[in-house]
Amino acid sequence: MSDIIHLLPDSIANQIAAGEVVQRPASVVKELVENSLDAGATHIQLIIQDAGRTLIQVIDDGKGMSATDARIAFERHATSKISKADDLFALCTMGFRGEALASIAAVAHIELKTRRQEDEVGTHILIEGSNVEKQEPVAAPVGSNFSVKNLFFNVPARRKFLKANETEKRHILTELERVALANHEIAFTFIDNGIEALKLPSGNLKQRIVNVAGRNFNQQLIPIEIETSLAKIYGFIGKPESARKTRAQQFFFVNGRYMRHPYFAKAVMSAYEHLIPVGENPNYFIYFEVAPETIDVNIHPTKTEIKFENEQPIWQILAATVKSALGKSNEVPTIDFNTHDAIDIPIHDPSKHAPQPKVNFDPTYNPFKTSSGSGGSGGSAGGYKRPETNWEDLYKGFEKEGNADNLTVDKPVDIFTQGKENDTEIQSQESLAVHYQYKNKYILTSIKSGLMIIDQHRAHVRILFDLFLNNIRQNRGVSQRVLFPEIVDFSASEAAMIPYLMDDFEAIGFELSHLGNNSYSINGIPSELEKTDPIELLHKMVQKSIETGSDVKDDVQESLALSMAYATSIPYGKKMSQEEMTDIVNRLFASSTHNHTPDGKTIISTLADDYIDKLFK
Repeated sequence: MSDIIHLLPDSIANQIAAGEVVQRPASVVKELVENSLDAGATHIQLIIQDAGRTLIQVIDDGKGMSATDARIAFERHATSKISKADDLFALCTMGFRGEALASIAAVAHIELKTRRQEDEVGTHILIEGSNVEKQEPVAAPVGSNFSVKNLFFNVPARRKFLKANETEKRHILTELERVALANHEIAFTFIDNGIEALKLPSGNLKQRIVNVAGRNFNQQLIPIEIETSLAKIYGFIGKPESARKTRAQQFFFVNGRYMRHPYFAKAVMSAYEHLIPVGENPNYFIYFEVAPETIDVNIHPTKTEIKFENEQPIWQILAATVKSALGKSNEVPTIDFNTHDAIDIPIHDPSKHAPQPKVNFDPTYNPFKTSSGSGGSGGSAGGYKRPETNWEDLYKGFEKEGNADNLTVDKPVDIFTQGKENDTEIQSQESLAVHYQYKNKYILTSIKSGLMIIDQHRAHVRILFDLFLNNIRQNRGVSQRVLFPEIVDFSASEAAMIPYLMDDFEAIGFELSHLGNNSYSINGIPSELEKTDPIELLHKMVQKSIETGSDVKDDVQESLALSMAYATSIPYGKKMSQEEMTDIVNRLFASSTHNHTPDGKTIISTLADDYIDKLFK
């Protein structure tokens, strides 16, 4: 019997490795941009076409590579970062395993042009599916120019599972945002299908955060900074009023590398306890600087999960730092004992004598004697005059109204007879629904089988969702022009979604004008909006579309309609008239789906007559 275990060819092994490293076009962007950072680039340009399917190009002005380095860089486990095992625990660079370029080359066509400062000519390399097709000298500027074309050309199954262009583009922007936030001293340019979609000049940290997250963050950031023997922590946190339903603007970085760390996230949340509503999340951009040997970045292929040696003490330092920053910015209410209206409490002096308090009164005072009556000395002593009561005026007309001739006595009523005589009338009254509002939250109404309880807020969400979705699909949204247009600023990832959502926004009733630099002017709003903030609503709808990752137009439309329905529906605690409750109930039961909200929450609950009867047995 022949042996069955054998070594895989390098081409297949590289494709398997690519399955871990290269999951989508955004993975390629991350690896190439991090290589540019390690090369000491000061300006990085990212160019994509067809959301990275056709082209991903990264151009930098780093130190470049020699002809030999450029060729060997595409071999597996080729790296300049480590030479022995101990180097893994003292990493100061982004890439180190030497798998990225080999994995990308296994599933794409790669073209590289690179030159070092000391070289007169550069190197040009063409690779297709791990096979080097060409290597020749070429005239090139200092730095590197990577072009990755036709991603997953030889793995059709992987290419088939890529999402829609807007989704893949959003993931690319997310990776670029993370790198840009960690390297504010480096300039970035993003060009999408020939259009410059994002330009981030070098600057200080706050400027970079505002450029990435949106100009509305400029007044919402609170600085934090502390340096201890374990770690240096600095960055910015958001004011409590800027908290959002999503976690889109929550970033941790350690030694210039983006990371996810749920344990540290709880430390930040503990500082915001009782300052933000339940279900909302604060914004933060927090940076850690620790000794490289105290962390392990080699526990995940994407290097976004990092293990700390001193997690618990750093957690306590982080929580205390955030709380201190919130307190110094007057976001936490304090008690001021130095107010001008404070009570002046005298200091006790034993040498001084405190006089006995005296009470002055008139023992002859009688409130029931007038000054003109007998014994008037009592009344005149206090200057008191008894008021005139005129009790007779209270009884005027009483005898006339109480005359027996004017009284009418109702005849006794036989309730059993009346019930039989007016049975038809009672049935007609039951047919007219009378609703009762319980605690300004539920609508109670009687039905044949028992008592029906309707959640007024969810019922209105169901009604408005059907209305808005119908308007979107039929382009029947009514827009109301605003007298003073408002400006809404989106983050880079949010702005990337706007072109795909603009038709649906217009169908709802929004009129937006692009002002450049991820800013839009709100010239019109849906007529259904009354007291809802249109800027907040737009952010919620865009974030909802980003979270759902919708690739089908119908899903995006439903997401927008649901966001708008929740934002404009009747809130809990609103007192409703009988007519309003009747209108809600009638419109609810006119819906094809009236038992649940579009996101699956129960609207109606019924208490059967049998259950109610058991309560009184």
